[in-house]
Amino acid sequence: MELLELTQTILIFIGALMILVFIHELGHFLAAKMFGMRVERFSVGFPPRIWGFKRGDTDYCIGATPLGGYVKISGMVDESMDTEHLAAEPQPWEYRSKPIWQRMVVITAGVIFNMILAFFIYSGMNWSQGKLSLPIEEVAGIYVPEGSLLENVGFQTDDKIVGVNGNYVDAFEELVSISELTNSNLSYQVVREGMTMDLFIPSTILDSLQEQTFIHANNVYPPIISSIALGSPAEDAGLQSGDRFVEVNGEPVNYWLQLTQAIRGSEGVIDFVVERERQRLTLSIEPYENRTIGIAPPSLAQAGAISTQLNFGESIQEGWEQVGEQTMGIIGGFSRMFSGDISVRQNLGGPIAIADLTKQAVDQNGWLGFWQITALLSITLAIMNILPIPALDGGHLAFLIYEGIARKEPAEKVKIAAQNIGFLLLVSLMVFVIFNDVLRLF
Repeated sequence: MELLELTQTILIFIGALMILVFIHELGHFLAAKMFGMRVERFSVGFPPRIWGFKRGDTDYCIGATPLGGYVKISGMVDESMDTEHLAAEPQPWEYRSKPIWQRMVVITAGVIFNMILAFFIYSGMNWSQGKLSLPIEEVAGIYVPEGSLLENVGFQTDDKIVGVNGNYVDAFEELVSISELTNSNLSYQVVREGMTMDLFIPSTILDSLQEQTFIHANNVYPPIISSIALGSPAEDAGLQSGDRFVEVNGEPVNYWLQLTQAIRGSEGVIDFVVERERQRLTLSIEPYENRTIGIAPPSLAQAGAISTQLNFGESIQEGWEQVGEQTMGIIGGFSRMFSGDISVRQNLGGPIAIADLTKQAVDQNGWLGFWQITALLSITLAIMNILPIPALDGGHLAFLIYEGIARKEPAEKVKIAAQNIGFLLLVSLMVFVIFNDVLRLF
C-alpha cells in the first residue's frame, strides 16, 4: 500500500507540474510566434529528450526530467548558453532583432499565462461548483487540544472566533486565508465567556504550520456522523448517518476532533451517548485495534455550510478576487522569508513537500482539490519566475529594463556570466529545498 500511495503521489505531482510547465512555456511560444520570432524547440521537461516531433522550424518534445521546461528562441542567450549566433548579424526572425517592448512581452508571457491559468481554474470551479461557505454564525466555537499550536498561542476550547486582523468576518474560511495568515501583525478577535478580546499571534507562527495544524475545520465541526463503514463496529452497534455524539465514557463532546481524540484515548469498550431525532441513545462499542469505529466526519452541509450558485459574471469576479488574494498572500510570505521574519527552512518546500501537499489536497477534495492546488502552484510559479534572478524570466526582464534606460544592451559577457551565476543559484536552491524536504521526513 505504501508503494501504491507513493506512486499515486508522484503521478499526481507530475501531472500538476506538467500542466503548469506547458502553460508557462506556451505563453513564451505564442508571444514569440506573434512577433515573428523563430522558435527552435518547445520542450516540456528537461533533457534528455524522450519523445517528440518536428513541425516547421520547431522541435516539439518531452524531456525525461519532469521538473520544468523551456522554449528555445533563435537569437536569445538563455540557459542553453548557446552563443554561436552572436558572431553573425541579427536576423529578422531572431529575438535580439526585435524592439524592447516585444521582447518584454515574450519574457513575461509565461508568467502572465500562469496567472491566467489560475484565474480560469478558480472561475471555472466557481461556475461549476458554486461558492461553498461556512457562515461564522454557524460555528459555535473551537476545540483546542491540549499541547496544540492553538493552545500555545492562547486559544481556549469554546472560544468563538469572529474576526481576523481587526476585521470581522462573515465566513469561517476567511479566518485562514493565505493573505491573512501571512500578515506580519496577525491577530484574531474572539468571544470568550461573553467578552470580546484580541489574541495577538507571534510572527513566527508560519514556522510551525509545516508540522502542526492551526485553525482547521476539524476544530469546529460538530460531532455528527456523515457515513458509516460497512461491517464496522459503528454499524454493528446500530449507529446511523446523522447521529450526533453527546458523551464519550461520561464526558461531554461538542466537536468532531474532540470526539476522535476521546475515542483514541480510551481503553476497552467505549460507552457513547448519541442524539437521534431528539432522542438520546446509549451504546457500547468495542473499537478496532487502532481505536477507530468506522465513522466519517460531518459533511459541509451537516456542519452548516451553504452553497451559493454563481452566474458567469459572478464566477469571473470571484475568480479574479481569489487570484488577487492568493497572490498577495504568497508575496507576503516570500517578503517575510527574505526579511528574516520567518524561517526559510521551515516555510520553503521543494518537490517532495509540494508533491505531498498535492496528494493531501486530492485525498481531501478529489479532483476539486487537484485543481485548487494547481491554481495555487501556478500563481507561486509565476511569482518565482518574475524574481530578478538571472536564468529566470525576471532576470531577462531586468536586462531589458536596463537596456531601455541605458539605451544599450548589456555586454554579452555580462549576460553569460549572470546566466551562469543565476543557474548556480537555482541549482543550489534546488539542492537546499530537496535536502530540507528529506530532513522533514525523519
